[in-house]
Amino acid sequence: MNLNPDQCYQAVLTRDARFDGRFFVAVRTTRIYCRPICRVKTPLRKNCQFFGHAATAEAAGFRPCKRCRPELAPGNSPMEASRQLARMTASHIGEDFLAEHSLGELAEKLNVTDRQMRRVFREEFGVSPVEFWQTQRLLLAKQLLTDSNLPVTSVALASGFQSLRRFNALLKARYRMCPTELRQQRAKGVPEDFADFAFRLSYRPPLDWDRLLGFLARRAIPQVEAVRDGVYCRTVRVKRQDREFVGELQVRHEADRHLLAVGLSDALLPVCASVLERVKRLFDLQADPAMIEAALGPLAENHSGLRVPGSFDGFETAVRAVLGQQVSVAAAQTLAGRVALRFGTPLSTSRRPTSLNRVFPAASQIAQAAATDLLKLGITRGRAETLIALARAVAGGELILEPGNRVDDTLERLRNIPGIGEWTAQYVAMRALAWPDSFPAGDLGIQKALGETNLRKIRERAEKWRPWRAYAALHLWTSLEKAL
Repeated sequence: MNLNPDQCYQAVLTRDARFDGRFFVAVRTTRIYCRPICRVKTPLRKNCQFFGHAATAEAAGFRPCKRCRPELAPGNSPMEASRQLARMTASHIGEDFLAEHSLGELAEKLNVTDRQMRRVFREEFGVSPVEFWQTQRLLLAKQLLTDSNLPVTSVALASGFQSLRRFNALLKARYRMCPTELRQQRAKGVPEDFADFAFRLSYRPPLDWDRLLGFLARRAIPQVEAVRDGVYCRTVRVKRQDREFVGELQVRHEADRHLLAVGLSDALLPVCASVLERVKRLFDLQADPAMIEAALGPLAENHSGLRVPGSFDGFETAVRAVLGQQVSVAAAQTLAGRVALRFGTPLSTSRRPTSLNRVFPAASQIAQAAATDLLKLGITRGRAETLIALARAVAGGELILEPGNRVDDTLERLRNIPGIGEWTAQYVAMRALAWPDSFPAGDLGIQKALGETNLRKIRERAEKWRPWRAYAALHLWTSLEKAL
């Protein structure tokens, strides 16, 4: 956002929640930076400095406030970065790419030079990619120290630090605090039966949790994910170098505090940064409803707080989309459950007999299957061949179904797979790529909501909703009470 100092200070004076996470206010006299909603005594205007990201505030020598806890502020959508390269770089950093790769490898993945990537990123965010990543790691460590009973060594490792000495030194240099001081702010009352570790992820209200959870519940893959008593549960697999981390997560809504509480099994601790980033995408927590709904105008008037359901695993979502072609939601759910049961990995780490017991198969597992293996599950030959071709493309690295990659290139690769048309490609872009401007114009629900079947005219009408056409599609579906 354009950081107009006078407007920012007015937001601080009124503690306007609409600006939470969109900028931070730093106080020169205390060398502390806060969220605009912080309840401490409002600083004088002459002592304030405003930053668009926590990393820029820390790079300028400010440390986070213990009271308002900047690590809990809602994030910004990558769509809000004006440069595509900066957006893609930030997305990969958010996925903890640098935990196992160098900046040079990230630049190579994005098909640019290291120098170009650094320059564009600094112009967009005001800090280097490494400074951006260090701030994310430290804020995650701060949350772990405050909200859990984890040993300091475990906190350091979970936050991406390979050395406890390096962790302590950077924490002291940036925040002028040692782990023991942060532990004094530790939260109490975490439910014992929720999960081993609990994290808090904030969002900008409103959030239509019931509708979002209903969407996921109707499409939940049996034995892989479920919704129980208002809590979303699923099994998880995250690959880090040559090792796989497998476990469970649970997500519940705390509406009065505008946050989601996320519980992870202890096996996922070393990759918690990546898991939490995926949870943010799944529940679209970085969206700004006020901005999006203002852009959509009358279309969004009756259903405030709608979020685009994202994806925890892009390949899983793409498989689910293919299975859903020309069949009911319930039928596709049944087929997906059979695929998970036949090819998925049994989850043996569960402590509760009612827990989910399958991890959805990786692309490499389905890539090795024969079409006859899928036919036995009730899948048609055409879709079986599509699934195997899709799996081979993902397993071979030709197709990457995650945010941070060039959307146009990914859509083209999807369309080149026999059996994947424009509707499926746009649906995958909407959910797996977290692309807010995807728009399945050929969807029957959208055509019915608009009272129009001519695709050219539908696309022309949708132009006014750019770059939030995915949200427009969701509002159109909701107006029919069909998909949600």
